[in-house]
Amino acid sequence: MSAEFPREAWRATCEAPRRVAIIHYWLVGMRGGERVLERLLRLFPQADIFTHVYVPNQVSSLIRSHKVTTTFINKLPWASKLYQKYLPLMPLALEELDLRGYDLVISSESGPAKGVITANDAFHLCYCHSPMRYLWDHYHDYRHSAGFLSRMAMPWVFHRLRAWDSGSAHGVDTILANSNFIRKRVQKAWGRDAQVVFPPVDVDLFRPTTDLEDRYLWVGQMTPYKRADLAVDAFNELKLPLLMVGEGEMAAELRRRAGPNITIVSKLNFDQLRLAYSRAKALVFTPEEDFGIVPVEAMASGRPVLAYGKGGALDTVAPGRSGLYFAEQTTASLVEGVRAMEAWLPAFDPAAAMSQARKFSPDKFDAGILGALAR
Repeated sequence: MSAEFPREAWRATCEAPRRVAIIHYWLVGMRGGERVLERLLRLFPQADIFTHVYVPNQVSSLIRSHKVTTTFINKLPWASKLYQKYLPLMPLALEELDLRGYDLVISSESGPAKGVITANDAFHLCYCHSPMRYLWDHYHDYRHSAGFLSRMAMPWVFHRLRAWDSGSAHGVDTILANSNFIRKRVQKAWGRDAQVVFPPVDVDLFRPTTDLEDRYLWVGQMTPYKRADLAVDAFNELKLPLLMVGEGEMAAELRRRAGPNITIVSKLNFDQLRLAYSRAKALVFTPEEDFGIVPVEAMASGRPVLAYGKGGALDTVAPGRSGLYFAEQTTASLVEGVRAMEAWLPAFDPAAAMSQARKFSPDKFDAGILGALAR
């Protein structure tokens, strides 16, 4: 028996429910939430999937190999692109799903998923990537950026959605959060306690190298909350080499602002990205993320991380072992952090970063899910 799995978890596996339903908010691409879904499907290969919107050619073959049932949202005009516009209808859509006969219901929550009606004797486990940001902590940001009509309607519609979101959390038997940061947000938004089970990161796909480059690395979507602008402004001031990998609405502006020491590329294939991780002087991680897979991939490649000291990075980066934090999302704070990294790098041990990354391997996730079902 593997030491990674408690005896109770193995018992849960052997006595797996006959029918499993996994509710995922929408399936329109492959990001972190969909990677979690894939791992759940490997744990429960008999599972059926329910979702609001499904675009088969945008998801993996593993997801396509399962039965996928959509809510009526999928039939609405331009749903594959405008699905978030239909948010006010999603509570009703979830409640219309017929889950009778399913022994285990797992909701994968970031958009609306947990508000389904389950059988009385079914066990409902919610894996929360985040309570819906547009309803709670990012509400004013979303409203500020919305068009005039949406901005006028949001206070009335979202007030009711918050009540539904909080109320539907009380129909869940056990809630798992993907980080301590999200655990606190679950408590604040839903008034429920949650256990922390970190999402699975396939750390074995990454390898260290001794062929290092004298430049830093930034990886992510170039959207406002990722704060790629901090990296550009800080490295413009520092004059140190930086490779930035990403695309998004800020990319053109950042290319104009970047000095000659900064290289920006839209994307790298997976082999190129692995090489970039392993050869980087360090990864610079500027956003406040719910969890953040990129720092774990960098550490699995044997490289340190300089991360903004809030959000999921507080779980993933071990300060003084696998990286350092910078205190504020300001250019001055990041500049100070890079200078601290320059001073600390001679003491950095790649083995420490790789050891830290192993805490987020898929078998740890499996143990957490099965352990929650065994209690």
